[in-house]
Amino acid sequence: MHSGALLVIGLGNPGIEYQFTPHNAGFLAVDRIADDHRVAVANRRCRAMTAKIQIAGREVILAKPETFMNLSGLSVAALVEEFDIDPRRDLLVLYDELALPLGALRVRERGSPAGHNGAGSVSGALRSDDWARIRIGIGPDGEAASAFRRGKDYLLTPLRKADLATLDEVLDRVAKAVEVVAARGIGAAMNEFNRRDLNGPVEE
Repeated sequence: MHSGALLVIGLGNPGIEYQFTPHNAGFLAVDRIADDHRVAVANRRCRAMTAKIQIAGREVILAKPETFMNLSGLSVAALVEEFDIDPRRDLLVLYDELALPLGALRVRERGSPAGHNGAGSVSGALRSDDWARIRIGIGPDGEAASAFRRGKDYLLTPLRKADLATLDEVLDRVAKAVEVVAARGIGAAMNEFNRRDLNGPVEE
């Protein structure tokens, strides 16, 4: 597809207390990809932790901003500049999505932040919604949903064991989707991973 590097950024909050919360699905996805490639996301640059890997002969830069979620765009914009990335072609952002059920994912070429603080910060910093993303479903059900409706901060509360197991499976699919984006482009990943049978009904 493209010969340039692909910049893959997971959104989340730094700090051990946030590690396994729904809002950190993007961080967990980047960690999963790094684990698959036996690297540590440990280099500090552009207010992020980074690592470099190769997928299908293409350089892929993994990054986890250390700015906290609602300022993610500061780090993303700095990384885009540092690595001379065209956000419309070579940026892929991974983040949690409340509107999708836990266990679902959706690959998109562009789109509005839809109320997500991290995505909103990225669009603001890049002055554009024209960047590819993989949204990782974290929509609560059962007990978690009723707590969420009572105003409990579901996004920043560690996931229960059963929910972590569901998230674990979808992180493997996210990692595979990133491999497809790197090797064959965003269109191929959308065709393969947005199928109804994998994720329930397709929503926009």
